Amino acid sequence: MRIGIDVMGGDYAPLEAVKGASLAAKALKGVELVLFGSMSEVLRVCESEGIDSKLFTFVDTPDVIEMAEHPVKALLSKPNSSIAQGFLQLAKGNIGAFLSAGNTGAMLVGSIQYLKLVDGCDRPCLTAAIPRANMNPGLLLDVGANSDCKPEHLEKFALLGNLLYSMMYKVDSPKVGLLNIGEESEKGNLLTKATHQLLSQTQGINFVGNVEGRDIFADIADVVVCDGFSGNVIIKVCEGMYYRLVKRGVQDDYLDRFNFKHYGGSLILGVNAPVVVGHGITKAETFLKMIELAQDAVETQLTSKIQKAMSHFNAEQSLITS
Repeated sequence: MRIGIDVMGGDYAPLEAVKGASLAAKALKGVELVLFGSMSEVLRVCESEGIDSKLFTFVDTPDVIEMAEHPVKALLSKPNSSIAQGFLQLAKGNIGAFLSAGNTGAMLVGSIQYLKLVDGCDRPCLTAAIPRANMNPGLLLDVGANSDCKPEHLEKFALLGNLLYSMMYKVDSPKVGLLNIGEESEKGNLLTKATHQLLSQTQGINFVGNVEGRDIFADIADVVVCDGFSGNVIIKVCEGMYYRLVKRGVQDDYLDRFNFKHYGGSLILGVNAPVVVGHGITKAETFLKMIELAQDAVETQLTSKIQKAMSHFNAEQSLITS
């Protein structure tokens, strides 16, 4: 298995990415790590940190897509950037997954441009783990890829989240909920009302109804679906509250689970290969988690399962409309 890493992405690039890759090379069996970036900079890091460069395969790329750059323009103007070259090799099948802590927009655009959407998926989506006490984390999606959504988009996100949760936690029929302002089916705005009606009839998921914001940390639903605007607000509130409480000296095992470093990155679901996006401030231990997540996605054949599930869903929809 070959996993590609953009070592030029993130606030601490390439140092922390290379250190994380070193941890992964030693911890993970049967995984070849392909580093995309400035080979001279990577070799300097290896020398200064005492890392054996022979642990990696290198693809030397002269350009970097910076965090503030416009995703579409950057990918067009920098085809030899670490992100563009990573996606190119992933699309060619030379690596099995690709990850970066760099420009999230460029990762989303690149995943669509190079990999294409799974047949039947109109939009990609981003996922986030939501800590829950005394149980596996919940899964929230979308958390930022799509600010504006239609009910059909949320239905696809529910199907994708259902498959991912099953893969991650070996749960046959995860409980899927819809983020809303009340439990009753008639509550909410036009989007959530229409989506509730749609999900109630969707085959292949265990839809448990609406989930209020206060309950996403409970066991009401394993997978919570929402538009990317709402999802991003939720994870930023969680992140801000975590750092505020830590700064005040609060120490608690459950609170610590809100530290993003425990979860690595976010899978981009709905494209034809595994892609993981990390936080810009990702450090070595979290890069290791990102690589492990990419490895799990490849080993469990997540993309293939998504393609099959969407093909089955599309066939059922054709029968309904015919």
